[in-house]
Amino acid sequence: MGILNITADSFFDAGKYKSIDLALKKTEEMVNEGAFFIDVGAASSKPGSQLISPEKEIKRLLPILEILIKEFTDTHFSIDTYNHKVAKESLTMGASMINDISGGEIDPEMLKTVAAFKVPYILMHMKGTPENMQKQPRYDNVTKEIKSYLAQRVKLALMSGINDIIIDPGFGFGKTVSNNFSLLKEMNVLNDLNCPILIGVSRKSMIYKTIGGSPTSALNGTSIIHAWGLERGASILRVHDVKEAKECIDLFLALR
Repeated sequence: MGILNITADSFFDAGKYKSIDLALKKTEEMVNEGAFFIDVGAASSKPGSQLISPEKEIKRLLPILEILIKEFTDTHFSIDTYNHKVAKESLTMGASMINDISGGEIDPEMLKTVAAFKVPYILMHMKGTPENMQKQPRYDNVTKEIKSYLAQRVKLALMSGINDIIIDPGFGFGKTVSNNFSLLKEMNVLNDLNCPILIGVSRKSMIYKTIGGSPTSALNGTSIIHAWGLERGASILRVHDVKEAKECIDLFLALR
């Protein structure tokens, strides 16, 4: 899954793909490098960011999404949103999937909306909101608590009529560096939930805070974490660097 941020304040590629021409070029690059999904986001979820209104998100997203869908007819576009109105407009336009960082908690209408379109739904764990999630997050047992949360939300999504559910443990969303590595180490227990697992660790602080540097120098570390994630059960990698992630997947499959 290639990441296409069309926001001005994402943590790694802020403002790079806000124009239609740049978004088209980046999408073409990621598709050619092997991306099956393109995850389009018009609202930043980096630590400290505030939630935005569905109206503002729609205004930013739909003009670019409409052209992307017309130009890349064989590509599956996932929409990274927590607003059900944005999900509805995007799915009506032809998007294939919804990626909700809040698991339906920010907007309770989200589950019903996704169910009505009969599309896959990515359900992520986040402790708090992007604005406050990194303000001293605490767990007694991070993996156990996240597994329990995901199990409850999966049950609710199924009861709402969603049949295709992907779970995301939410690396970096309300978790310390230590929490993230504990979760990665024990991630195989999430396979008990019988849902495909997506991980989003690309260039995140758990990597560069451990080895030093910044998001721009965290590609090698990202590849290593991807390999460990695949070994522990990840089915989808959400990434900034598609070529390198695809190589990780190809090498992992060659070992099986």
